[in-house]
Order: sequence, then C-alpha cells, then structure tokens
Amino acid sequence: MKYKRILLKLSGEALMGDGEYGIDPKMLSKYANEINTIIKKKVEVAIVIGGGNIYRGINSEGAGFDRVQGDHMGMLATIINGMALQSALESMKIETRLLTAISMEQVAEPYIRRKAMRHLEKGRVVIFGGGTGNPYFTTDTAATLRAIEIEADVILKGTRVDGIYSDDPEKNPNVVKYDKISFDEVLKKKLSVMDLTAFTLCQENNLPIKVFNMNIKGNLTKLCEGKNVGTLVKS
Repeated sequence: MKYKRILLKLSGEALMGDGEYGIDPKMLSKYANEINTIIKKKVEVAIVIGGGNIYRGINSEGAGFDRVQGDHMGMLATIINGMALQSALESMKIETRLLTAISMEQVAEPYIRRKAMRHLEKGRVVIFGGGTGNPYFTTDTAATLRAIEIEADVILKGTRVDGIYSDDPEKNPNVVKYDKISFDEVLKKKLSVMDLTAFTLCQENNLPIKVFNMNIKGNLTKLCEGKNVGTLVKS
C-alpha cells in the first residue's frame, strides 16, 4: 500500500444523504464499508468528521448564537457524528475508538496523542471528535492538527467532487482538473481546498493533501494503493 497511516476528513453534510439535515443510515453504512476495505489491507485509519449536518440544521432556523457558543455547539455535533460512525464500524466488527477534545468520559476517551497512536498501531480505527476543543477553528484545522500529531502520511479529504478544479465544476463546465498541484500554486490561484489556517499548517509541515470523491465506491481503496484518484497537493 502507498499509505500506511491516513487521516480521513469527512464533512458532516456528507452524512445527510438526500436529506436536508441529520444522519442517513445508508451513508453511514456506505462509508463504513469503504473504511472496512482499507482496514483489511492493514492501513491505519484516523478520521475527523464535521458537524454541519446537525448544527447548520439548527442554525438555519434563525436562532441567534454568539460565535463561541455556536462553535461549541458545532463541536458537540461532531461528537454525535463520531458516535454514529463508530456504531456503524463496530457493527462490522471493526475495533473503533472515539477520542474527543472536549471531556466527556461517559461516551468517549479524552484525546491523548500517545493513546491515539497506540490505538492505530493495534489496528483500531480512531475517530477524533470535538474539533480542536477551541472556538474559531474549523474541523479542517482539527484534521490537519491531528494528522501532524499522529504522523499520518497524508490527509485524505473526502468530498462530493473528484478533485480540485480551476473553478466550481458544478457551476462552470469549462473547468480544468488538476491531478497534482503545489501548495504555492493553490494559494496563487486562490483555489478552495481547506481553510487557510489548516492549509498553512499542511504546507509548513510538508503534509500532503489528497482531495477525492468519497461517494464513488472503491475510490478510497484505489487512493491508498497509490492509484491516480483525485488531486494531490504537495510541496
């Protein structure tokens, strides 16, 4: 396998399926199956999942929260998603640990770097919930931070598009898809990959990012095998 240890970043919205918010059990099952395939190939898997399917569902109703309160609500949403994904994986007999940046011992282990790495070495899937534990940071930043800490080979950013384009492919049919692009080129062309804090962390720590379509069956496995799937961002 090309990658021995990966950090898979999933958006919370991906779990909605065709719904407007919440969790679609079919999507959970689909992702669990994809992850199971690479686990069988001895890839060590850590996961960070967003919370937009839950928190934005509440937020869209027009409730007013200050930024700090809202960010804490978003962190809790990522823990709910982490628990759901953990259940889906464990139903397939995959050993999984949910580690959170916010202390809640009744439902998950507190995040400790050494513990996380030990779980990975033992072949367990590790899900990081609660973002960084601090407001004003996105789950992209949390994913990057955890990937660096656990010494992951790459961040795999699962999206609904098959890579990075010169423009939004859902709006502009005349776009160019990049198979490989440098960090500097992404910044120069002002392409949307991750938020700037997360992207800069990746650049400074020489951590490659692979953007790919998680919804296409087998893409995750192909990517871990080193096949040409999605777009690679590296120095």
